[in-house]
Amino acid sequence: MRALLVVNPKATTTSTRTRDVLTHALRSDLKLDVAHTEYRGHARDLARDAAAEGAVDLVVALGGDGTVNEVVNGLLAQGPSERVPRLAVVPGGSTNVFARALGLPNDPVEATGALLDALAHGRERAIGLGKAMTEGLPDRWFTFTAGLGFDAGVVGRVEQQRRAGRKSTHALYVNQALRHYVTEREHRRSGPVTLEMHGQEPVPSLVLAIVSNTSPWTYLGSRPVLPSPSASFDTDLDVFGITRMTAFGTARTVRQILRSHAPADGAAKASGPSGKHVVSYHDVRHFTLVSQEPAPFQVDGDHLGDRSRVSFTGVRRALRVIV
Repeated sequence: MRALLVVNPKATTTSTRTRDVLTHALRSDLKLDVAHTEYRGHARDLARDAAAEGAVDLVVALGGDGTVNEVVNGLLAQGPSERVPRLAVVPGGSTNVFARALGLPNDPVEATGALLDALAHGRERAIGLGKAMTEGLPDRWFTFTAGLGFDAGVVGRVEQQRRAGRKSTHALYVNQALRHYVTEREHRRSGPVTLEMHGQEPVPSLVLAIVSNTSPWTYLGSRPVLPSPSASFDTDLDVFGITRMTAFGTARTVRQILRSHAPADGAAKASGPSGKHVVSYHDVRHFTLVSQEPAPFQVDGDHLGDRSRVSFTGVRRALRVIV
């Protein structure tokens, strides 16, 4: 099988030696070309060119969720089709939500072994993806999450810290979330975001809106964070929102999204967070988030600046993944 390995040399949890060992292991079973990313968006460009040229059957992303997202957007630059190369992932970031949601080991060496075993036995899976659309800007595919409002603001703060030299850790995210909570006092009372869905009344005053393509939304260490526990690669998108973030209410919601979820007796899906200011929808194909003022926007943990209107759609069986 012909394959392209896209390597992020700045991946958080892999060293040069580890990446060399993984490359050697993959070359034992694949006709492998290797490309190292050199700038933001390079992984997308590499995957797009590989898909357009039809030179490879498989693209392997070695890096974190940001690298995976770029590769996916490159592979699907012309949209889903049978001609698009398969995707495989070797986790190298600090959290690796997408890889872990697929059931892959979080360790890159173990994940490489699992990948080679899947290739040997022909295991693959067609998964659904989300697509975010803003007028005048390129569409953006996402593998596990997108968000408008508070959560995207936290992502933006973390990226600022990383540019200043801070290492990406779970403690950094928690610290910046607490700081953002303190500074966003006005928006915590009444958010600027409205959820619009065909055939339903708009849901206004969202402080945050989290769109999930799978569950969990993210991890704190080994603990999954579950605002939309029923979200799945096999369904359309889930939406979780909060209309007011009081200290007591927020603490209660945080406890709920950190607990284990399972379907109640006779229930078709797992129960998610609930409360007076909680909004939750499961398996929604199309919807739009509209903000009264430009609000922070993120996809797969990558801050994309501020947006006033973003439409979303779920696309089932959009990509084939080696698992």
